[in-house]
Amino acid sequence: MEEARFDALVRKHKDSIYRQMVRVCHHKEDAEDALATALMLAFSAANQLSSETAFRAWLGTIGKRVCTRMRSHPAIQNTLEYAEEHGLINTAASDFDLAILKGCVREAVDSLPEIYRDVYLKCELEEATVPQAALDLGITHSAAKSRLLRARTIVREKLDGSICAP
Repeated sequence: MEEARFDALVRKHKDSIYRQMVRVCHHKEDAEDALATALMLAFSAANQLSSETAFRAWLGTIGKRVCTRMRSHPAIQNTLEYAEEHGLINTAASDFDLAILKGCVREAVDSLPEIYRDVYLKCELEEATVPQAALDLGITHSAAKSRLLRARTIVREKLDGSICAP
């Protein structure tokens, strides 16, 4: 992928990816670091991207993995333990933030039309495969896949535009 096209895709999707990183990393500073790292990794692997329409999801996946690695790094764990022991961070606030986030996700899922909600719940919460969800719901594999993609888009848009977004 040429650099100019990569830059255009980054400009188009960076804000929504950043909001996703804040939700995953739980802190704006960590999200900024994760996004920067994810962008570097994505740029170096841009030739592996099969379709520009998948860029946002691809970059989001890379960013989530970076956040996960950051949180599980021993130095981060030691720092968090030290900060918690010395009262430098408030875990109750983190629990509160998580409760708010869960509420936002619940509202987004509840607002889905039933036709999309059923397949979304099966695949995303019950972790059923698309073929299994199709079978359970009595619909074709193509219909299940289409409905799941539409449901994910609706949930993402609701979360991106919600009061819960940073």
